[in-house]
Amino acid sequence: MIIVGLHFLLVPFLKNIMGEAQYVMQDAALMNYIDQRILSLENRLEKCNQDILDYIEEFQDFSKMVLSRLSGLNHYKTEVKDEVENLLTRVERAQRDIDYFGSVRDFTTCVEVDEDLVKQQLLEEAEEKRKLKVILNASCDHMLASVKSLKIVKKTGDKHGSWMKDPGKKHTKIYLLNGTANNVIFEFANIMTFMESNHTLKARRVILPFPWEGTGHIIYQGFLFYHRHGSLNEIIKFNIQKRSIVDHMLLPGAGRIPAYQLSPFTKIDLAIDEQGLWAIHAEPEIGGNLVITKINHITMSVEHTWDTTCSSKDAEAAFMACNTLYVVYNFPSGGTSRIQCAYDVLGTVNTHEIPVLHFPKRQGSHSTIHYDPKEKQLLAWGDGSQIIYKLQSQQKA
Repeated sequence: MIIVGLHFLLVPFLKNIMGEAQYVMQDAALMNYIDQRILSLENRLEKCNQDILDYIEEFQDFSKMVLSRLSGLNHYKTEVKDEVENLLTRVERAQRDIDYFGSVRDFTTCVEVDEDLVKQQLLEEAEEKRKLKVILNASCDHMLASVKSLKIVKKTGDKHGSWMKDPGKKHTKIYLLNGTANNVIFEFANIMTFMESNHTLKARRVILPFPWEGTGHIIYQGFLFYHRHGSLNEIIKFNIQKRSIVDHMLLPGAGRIPAYQLSPFTKIDLAIDEQGLWAIHAEPEIGGNLVITKINHITMSVEHTWDTTCSSKDAEAAFMACNTLYVVYNFPSGGTSRIQCAYDVLGTVNTHEIPVLHFPKRQGSHSTIHYDPKEKQLLAWGDGSQIIYKLQSQQKA
């Protein structure tokens, strides 16, 4: 009886225990399933984060590539624009040459020349010369006979630089532009102030928004005209008193090679004479010879251009005086400078008959030479020295 009683008591107890164990096993399986799902979600989230990081990095690389391409396109656009302008200038010159040679009879052919065409060509040439004489004052009738003497005013600054007066103004101010790439102009009240030992303390400093390139800048009627550093052929017109840029222009064909072989830092050399503003540069298409451009300093536009026979080889500087270009040559190691090529834009002087003009004996070189039409003298920068050369002139034949 006791055993039977225990049987009835143990059977429900064991069933109860087995049921609870079954529930525990189900809960464990459920927890394991939930844990696997969470782990799977974490793996997917981690992969998603990694994909996002990869996409971000790829997008950044793509952005850099696009910006680089855009920058390259802007640079290429500027180069193409400059080349197109140079090409248009060349086409215009070639057309003028074609028009001229088209009227010339080749003696080796039997082509009959139309007299009317010849007359028309002569009339056009006469009209062209008349226009040039209107632009250029034909009463300017003197030419350089000799460089008489020199005076070393001061020795200051770098080996290369430029100093000048303003021939378009009545004041006696002196301007110093030191170096071949700078943006500070020193303005002095007069030459005596400039010659003082502590001259920079009494100078007025004028800061340019963009630095210049080379030493071929010039000051005329209160404006500084200079080749902008880093540009191919941009000329800036800067108001010194107002300290602001008022205009600029591009000089077609210029800036590709140095104007002078012995002064490679100067690609465009600006000059002033009795007629106003000029630009001098060299072009590879004509064998490195110099090209003269007459510029209207008010409108900043080209009035006329001449291809000269003067070479840039062994040249160190040049200047304009009375419609004539004078080119100064030297030796690569330095020596006595000499003028051995001149070019009169009006053709009133036979430049081949002009003798070689030697500068007063001074061993060295010049980085710039400017003609002062008011004082009829040269202001030069030679090996860090500021020099004045007195000139002797004679009537043009």
